[in-house]
Amino acid sequence: MSQASQIDPAKLAAARAAVALVQDGMRLGLGTGSTASVMVRELAARVAAEGLTLRCAATSKATAGLAESLGLTVESLDAIGWLDMTIDGADEVDPQLHLIKGGGAAHLREKIVAAASDRMVVIADPGKVVETLGAFPLPVEVLQFGFETTRKLIRRALDGLDLGERDVLQRLAGSDALVTDEGNFILDLHLGEIPDPAALSRALQGIPGIVEHGLFLGMCDLAIIGREDGSVVELARDADIDADMLAHEGD
Repeated sequence: MSQASQIDPAKLAAARAAVALVQDGMRLGLGTGSTASVMVRELAARVAAEGLTLRCAATSKATAGLAESLGLTVESLDAIGWLDMTIDGADEVDPQLHLIKGGGAAHLREKIVAAASDRMVVIADPGKVVETLGAFPLPVEVLQFGFETTRKLIRRALDGLDLGERDVLQRLAGSDALVTDEGNFILDLHLGEIPDPAALSRALQGIPGIVEHGLFLGMCDLAIIGREDGSVVELARDADIDADMLAHEGD
């Protein structure tokens, strides 16, 4: 069985559609996560087949290692200076193309890379499309120093937004605290629903000790949603998203 046949067909369809947007000479941001890893493999295959010349910045050590192992040229973001496009996955996508990211604990680097790009393209399967953000726990990267104080301040901010009594849990790697590539901890906010993502973003940004949160608001330019039949739906901002339609295997 080939490697492609073992990959989720919706993820593979989205990855291939995004890679088709890549042009020779581009400066690319490479995302992190299961769908992004499919994209990196598809990109490497296209580069090998067509002899494309690309400069790539990775959003995590894991992505950098994968990309380099497949023959892609990976440089630091500062060395490249600016990116034409970033292709990344998402844990949730809403109708305004607001995102929750950070399931792979890389949202700090992912946000920096996306902000340094002319265009952010998100690839996902239909299960990531939601009407309202929040069912997926919101990752918040925090300094190790004053960790419990920061958690207390986060709880206070949630109370002020009528989001109190929610679990604010430290992410673990096995039995130990997960440590990000930047040496920080992750708190996952189990909110269930985020009625006002912009208000929550502002509240979290004002808390000392928080390095970055996983709300990506107004950053995604295009979402490519793969379907099980191998087709894709491309969504621009403010598009009407019908989760049932996206999951349907063609007409």
